[in-house]
Amino acid sequence: MSQQLVAIVDYGMGNLHSARSALEHVGENIKVAITSDADVIRSADRLVFPGVGAMRDCMAEIHRLGFDQLIIEQVEEKPILAICVGLQALLQHSMENQGVDCIGLIEGEVVKFDTEARDTKGNRLKVPHMGWNQVKQKAHPMWHQIGDNERFYFVHSYYTKPVQSAEVFGTSTYEIEFASVIARKNLFAVQFHPEKSQHSGLQLLSNFLSWDGES
Repeated sequence: MSQQLVAIVDYGMGNLHSARSALEHVGENIKVAITSDADVIRSADRLVFPGVGAMRDCMAEIHRLGFDQLIIEQVEEKPILAICVGLQALLQHSMENQGVDCIGLIEGEVVKFDTEARDTKGNRLKVPHMGWNQVKQKAHPMWHQIGDNERFYFVHSYYTKPVQSAEVFGTSTYEIEFASVIARKNLFAVQFHPEKSQHSGLQLLSNFLSWDGES
């Protein structure tokens, strides 16, 4: 069996080395490359599209490197796992930084949690949403051997509101229910950080390495 190449798309946003370490931990006969080289990205068997930080900065680098069109092109060719801001960047528009146009692969927008919201005890909602939270699943091969309502690690102040409910394959609740997983054909995009989510996160990464890209 030939070695599988997994490319982590590097546009200068995110702790990419923890994602690489987690993939190398669960994978067999794989090479994981952190790269901004479009030719390497095109030659990879599967892609990880991560991201942390301000959306304006992320999209500026994505546009500068031509990764917006590259991701749209490559999602037709191979499995892609998007993580955190990588997920948010796939939508049409984000309210962050007074409004930022995004890649537009997924219909919908990215909005901020309401900092005036109160929990059942009357306490103001803490933003960012940080820590462990459950993910309620809709059936998908990427959930193989991961129980429904398993907990994953989140760090975010904004969340996605996709137009098409059929593309939502996981939801979480932080005073409101929000889409924490969006999927379509070769794409599986998560708001949480699988590389920081211990057993369930490692299982998700393992599933990604064997997923053929169809839901």
